[in-house]
Amino acid sequence: MKSLKIGSLIMALMLFFVGAHAQNSVEKVKIGDTMPQFTLNSDVYGQVTPSDLKGKVVLVSLFATWCGPCQKELAEVQSTLYPKYKDNENFRLLVIGREHTDADLTKYNARKKFTFPLYPDPKREVFSLFADQSIPRAYLFGKDGKLIYTSTGYTPEEFQKLMDTIEEALK
Repeated sequence: MKSLKIGSLIMALMLFFVGAHAQNSVEKVKIGDTMPQFTLNSDVYGQVTPSDLKGKVVLVSLFATWCGPCQKELAEVQSTLYPKYKDNENFRLLVIGREHTDADLTKYNARKKFTFPLYPDPKREVFSLFADQSIPRAYLFGKDGKLIYTSTGYTPEEFQKLMDTIEEALK
């Protein structure tokens, strides 16, 4: 009888966590959707709006400085993605620090030495247009401004898929 109660409890907990995970993974922006309207303001890198990005392939990367998987993804952006596309006039990279200020990102970048811009989103105003939680997140928009790829979390395989999708979108 005791093992039946424990088994029932374990099953209930598993269903709760599966349900919670499914709820967390709901995307606010889906494949085919147009890029949300937002303004990024950085004392270091200036202002960016979606109208500045018309006709470009745009990667929106959402991260936090304390997030382990984010660190892995940003290291890959620094070593692979940014060197390949930084001079491509048809591509734009927007790396956005969720809940971080310009001062936070400047201090963080002094340690990391990233050469790509880091835009602050101190009140989650931009992040909340894309999702409620979970980082890192990547959203790739095609030249027509529509979402063509999205990912949550980081794996080398997923990052390679992102690179392949960028390459295809730039053709």
